[in-house]
Amino acid sequence: MSTSDPHTLSRDEVYDILSNARRRFVIYYLRDRGEPVKLGELSDRVAAWENDVPVEELTDQQVKRVYVSLYQTHIPKLEDTGIVEYDADTGVVRLTSQVSDLDAYLPDEDEGSIPWQGIYLTLAVVGLAVYGVATAAQGAIPQSVLNAVGLLVFVSFGAVVIAQYLYERRNR
Repeated sequence: MSTSDPHTLSRDEVYDILSNARRRFVIYYLRDRGEPVKLGELSDRVAAWENDVPVEELTDQQVKRVYVSLYQTHIPKLEDTGIVEYDADTGVVRLTSQVSDLDAYLPDEDEGSIPWQGIYLTLAVVGLAVYGVATAAQGAIPQSVLNAVGLLVFVSFGAVVIAQYLYERRNR
């Protein structure tokens, strides 16, 4: 367990903590779980994230490399700053209330995200409205116009799907 006195982290300390992707992921994962986690499980999750594979597909070498790094470097650094507590007897890592010092430096999860479901819903409603108008005005609107509008709705869905895929891939 950490023997350092709790204190407010300086900006330099926060930047140093957050400068490493593994430490950021550890903090994210512990927050997401909301409960203490064994170092082995944490190593599995970090290795899976880094290698972009499910935990079940990890090699022993991939997990070992992350475990050693977390055990020797990252967990002690997080413990020294008071962000986590590590119980060497049980191998359990838990966040402390000190983690709230990082909140001002971490973006909100939803901040800057695109409301994809709203875009899809809007396209669906517009498509349904066009279908309703076409059905109600059979014969009054030339078939070529209806075909063009239908194609436009279809292409719009495709464009949004591609945009979401590229956005998600870039932000992964």
